[in-house]
Amino acid sequence: MLHPGFKTSVGGLTLARAWFWYGLVFLLGLCGKTHAQWTTQTNVLRPGWNSVFLHVDASHITLDQLVGNDLANPIQEIWYWQPALPTGQFVESPQVPTGEGSQWSTWTRLGGAASTLTKLSGNGAYLVKVANTVNSYSWLVKGQPVLPTFRWTLTGLNFIGFPTPPAQSPAFESFLSPAPQLQQNGEVYRYPGGELGPTNPVRVVAFRTTPVRRDQAYWVRAGESYNQYFGPIQILQAGGSGIHFGNTRGQTQLRLRNLANVPIAVTLRLIESEESPVNQTYIEGLPPLLLRGAINTTNLTFGYTSLAAGVRTWNLAAAGKVGSEVELIIGLNRSQMTGAPGDLFAGVLRFTDSLGLSQVDMAVSAEKESTAGLWVGGAAVNYVSHYLKPYAKVGNAADFASLLSRLQLAEGANGYHYQHDTNTGRVLVFGGAEKKTGSYLLDGPIKVDSGTVARPFPLRLIVHNSGSSVKLLQKIYHGVGSSSNIVLATKENLLLSAQLSEARRISSVHLPTSAGNIPWDFTGTLQQGGSLTALVPLSHDEQASNPFLHTYHPDHDNLDAQFTTELARGNESYGVTRQITLNLTAPENDFNSLTQGSQDLGGNYTETITFEARGSQTRQYNVLGNFTLKRISDIATLTTSN
Repeated sequence: MLHPGFKTSVGGLTLARAWFWYGLVFLLGLCGKTHAQWTTQTNVLRPGWNSVFLHVDASHITLDQLVGNDLANPIQEIWYWQPALPTGQFVESPQVPTGEGSQWSTWTRLGGAASTLTKLSGNGAYLVKVANTVNSYSWLVKGQPVLPTFRWTLTGLNFIGFPTPPAQSPAFESFLSPAPQLQQNGEVYRYPGGELGPTNPVRVVAFRTTPVRRDQAYWVRAGESYNQYFGPIQILQAGGSGIHFGNTRGQTQLRLRNLANVPIAVTLRLIESEESPVNQTYIEGLPPLLLRGAINTTNLTFGYTSLAAGVRTWNLAAAGKVGSEVELIIGLNRSQMTGAPGDLFAGVLRFTDSLGLSQVDMAVSAEKESTAGLWVGGAAVNYVSHYLKPYAKVGNAADFASLLSRLQLAEGANGYHYQHDTNTGRVLVFGGAEKKTGSYLLDGPIKVDSGTVARPFPLRLIVHNSGSSVKLLQKIYHGVGSSSNIVLATKENLLLSAQLSEARRISSVHLPTSAGNIPWDFTGTLQQGGSLTALVPLSHDEQASNPFLHTYHPDHDNLDAQFTTELARGNESYGVTRQITLNLTAPENDFNSLTQGSQDLGGNYTETITFEARGSQTRQYNVLGNFTLKRISDIATLTTSN
């Protein structure tokens, strides 16, 4: 029978990042980096041959660097078991290390870099030969903790390890008691040290007194019984390298399962990472992790607890029973991550059981997000300020006299003359410093507060953040550039002409166009709780965009009666300045809001529109609403020229 291998290769975690086009379906993939969270496994070795099972991945360093360059290290050889047997073969007895067509790869001090084994992988079983010049040696291996992932073969032996607590190892009898079939039928062999022979490895007979050491690998066979018990705690999660939020993810899911035949309580702690090895990324601190709680039926939001606040415990029923597993939703509160974009936060999630049989460590990491890239979204205008003048109106001469008295106005004072128009009931004003010619008399202050609109008016927003500057754009082009790389460009001619059919253009029709598509600069920061403000001016003679100009209308062409001379501002056309402010709100105090990741931003939209007439005369209107932005590209460079 084929004896399947169980080596878990731990490398870069590939993350799929969705790029959502505003109104388009356009998907691209990106790969995120995986960073290690460090913990040290202590392996107690004796002279001769020892077995080691690594629960950490130490592939960041070569064996020559870890062992070979340390002259005080007594390790002479390391053999790694790779059980990829050809069809029809099986392991009948514990194998001795041999390089002649076996399933071993090896590192030796003499072989050095030419050895077939160069690095140490997690979830791996090793034979380690130690020189006879020492009585005992503690071999320290720092690496990234990996989840236990095993493959069990029915025929033949399995060279495996168990994630028991390192401080107090349980005996085989108690460790295997939750799995009685394995306890009764299992054959276990261990390496006590010394030369290979009849007593090394040796079969474990005294189950009651022999400890199950976390650092040791064992040959195990259970006859025709399939085994999935390697301790009472099983964590179901995609990949064995842990949880890596990267710089975009906000939530992850895993299932916690009891494999014991008795109820257990499982406890979770968030543990600080050890200091990073040389040439590895510095860790700023623990990631601010949240555990999703119960749903609030009033507003349909989820509560949460902070994993930094203390331990969490779940009571699980016996294996196979209702309640034997539980779903955990773990989120990252990015609003609590300080520092610069790219800073690494990491730690270890440690699961232990109430029987004292298991300690399962899971790596967890996150990077401080960057808001650099292209953001596309829109504002919904819900409120517009009034500019309503309350004009005086009276019914007769007595009311007219009473009105002037109430407004403290007198006929002839300061050169003003007041007249009652009996046809309309209005009061007309003449003369004065303004030389009025019959304008209506105001009866109170102008109403300038905001009122609701009949229905929200949409305004598309295109925002690019280079990391150091934020810009508002009228349009943007996404496609293959002249150097055959994907770019964000301000002009179509900056794209590769042969690839224009695959390019995309996004436009915002409410913003003015220009020949060079020159963006407007925002002041402020693009982040939750931040604020951005940009000024968008429209000259009174800007034919392309000024709403008061109509090229072929004689009263709105900004030309004199002979259609030859342009008029000054305020005659037929007004200057317009739009001050657009995006106030980005902090997340709400619920699980989903705090852990939504870094691909969505939103807040309050405010726009102050100033109309500029003759001289210094101006009038302002306010526009209010809400906005949302979604990042659709991480490209931080805005291409404006070849």
